[in-house]
Amino acid sequence: MVAFGRTGFDITRVGLGTWAIGGGGWEFAWGPQDDERSRQAIRRAHERGINWIDTAPAYGTGHSEEVVGTTVEGLRPAPKLFTKVSITWTPERKITHSLKAGSIRAEIEASCKRLRTEALDLAQVHWPEPEEDLEECWRTLAELKDRGRIRHIGVSNFSIAQMERAAKIAPVETLQPPYSLVNPGVEKEILPYARAHGIGVIVYSPMGCGLLTGKMTAERIARMPADDWRRRDSDFQEPRLSRHLALAELLGTIGKRHGGRSAAEVAVAWTFANPAVTAAIVGGRSREQVDGFAGAMNLQLSKEDLAEIEEFRTAHP
Repeated sequence: MVAFGRTGFDITRVGLGTWAIGGGGWEFAWGPQDDERSRQAIRRAHERGINWIDTAPAYGTGHSEEVVGTTVEGLRPAPKLFTKVSITWTPERKITHSLKAGSIRAEIEASCKRLRTEALDLAQVHWPEPEEDLEECWRTLAELKDRGRIRHIGVSNFSIAQMERAAKIAPVETLQPPYSLVNPGVEKEILPYARAHGIGVIVYSPMGCGLLTGKMTAERIARMPADDWRRRDSDFQEPRLSRHLALAELLGTIGKRHGGRSAAEVAVAWTFANPAVTAAIVGGRSREQVDGFAGAMNLQLSKEDLAEIEEFRTAHP
């Protein structure tokens, strides 16, 4: 367990991410999903000792939260539930954004209902859009925290300037940025800022949305469902794809030196080498996928491992 910033929570170094289990049919879907397999993944994460779940209303336009809520209801000890606000949708499931107070309050109530809880452990601003309403949103979340509807408040995908604007109203307790060997951009300024200000950091997509699992191939990408957003992403296309797959091969080689660990576990453990990172959100849609990354919680890479990875990054920026 590690202390999650100043929240008072002790969390496992890996949390279960539920973006993909929202299912298909919306703008950033991962294709159709099997809800029973998703429930099995959630229960398996609990069995492996993972004590928190990250979700969002946007994932499947409410469906991810519903699957999580119905699955965790009987689990003991109950996992901590982290969700988000700011993304809404139309009846046609078209994604929209709002930071208005009325929308934020309605989203929190809807999330509590779907997650079957009286209070959310953590509510995060999913995206700071539209930016001009950032203060209104943060003030509303702070009020909901004071009322006990939310235990802690955090942000996701925020710049330093945006965090500083929010901090003038109420402390920013947590940050959720993207961070991986595919997308390491926050390591230069944002992560050092979070560390300096005592902000708990849970990074998302540490395996590059599947690119660093050691199981991704060009053929698998070609077979992805038509509504899997990754088909449209430049990291899943050449020339970047070959670079990422070569990196995954290196991670697999390093994993073998640690008793047969997977490339996925090494990719996740790499994020822990940054002292600003509290924990990582790792998505799983089946028991097997959870077993493929859960071991990252107790994997510590050596200086030699990290140097080898850094050499690859320098040669293949």
